[in-house]
Amino acid sequence: MITLKSAREIEALRRANVIVAEILEELKGKVAPGVTTLELDALAEELTYRKRALPAFKGYQMAGRVYPRSLCVSVNEEIVHGIPSDRALKAGDIVGLDFGVIYEGFYGDSAVTVGVGKLTDKAERLMRVTEEALYRGIEQLRDGKRLGDLSAAVQKTVESAGFSVVRAFVGHGIGKQLHEEPPVPNYGEPDRGIRLSEGMVLAIEPMVNAGGWEVEIKEYGWTAVTRDGSLSAHLEHSVAITKNGPYILSKI
Repeated sequence: MITLKSAREIEALRRANVIVAEILEELKGKVAPGVTTLELDALAEELTYRKRALPAFKGYQMAGRVYPRSLCVSVNEEIVHGIPSDRALKAGDIVGLDFGVIYEGFYGDSAVTVGVGKLTDKAERLMRVTEEALYRGIEQLRDGKRLGDLSAAVQKTVESAGFSVVRAFVGHGIGKQLHEEPPVPNYGEPDRGIRLSEGMVLAIEPMVNAGGWEVEIKEYGWTAVTRDGSLSAHLEHSVAITKNGPYILSKI
């Protein structure tokens, strides 16, 4: 069931998402050659508690598995759900940082992809197209439009650039639960799917591969990677649909 949020609930979700955005901004500044993904996780958790919030992902259960860390760190061919470890980042890597908190009973959720040092032209372009696709999708979040309008806008932007959108993972509603209805695919047909309404809050998260869209699941049943080993980028914003259009809650 899709739950529409009141103006008061949307502002509570805004407070949670601002915390996520602030922490991601600090993490972006720490991404550098030699830094381990576990160090980034420890910093994210420390900052969360300092802001009197709780990590949303640590202990999260899905299909009988429990996620062990506070931050998802996905490097290069890893698409989502990369588990922090002693792996040290190196120049040329691209790093997806996916993070969430619980604050005052509401969830915040956002993701960025960051380059480490000098990147290849293809990696730079992949990140740029993923960002463009995210905002093209967000533009469609208006009362009366359909979910397929968003999905189609993301897919068209990505595929027009010669890349592919991941189909195995999608965005989602968000509120007092991390994952609420409806699922939000990054591919589809315009003027299809549910009707969008004022009060919906959706986590929009294109996952874009430089090669094919097929995935494999690796470490502990969590980490998703591109089947062909190509690079992948991931961006996410939590967005409310208001009478004035989309309100990006996770942007500062």
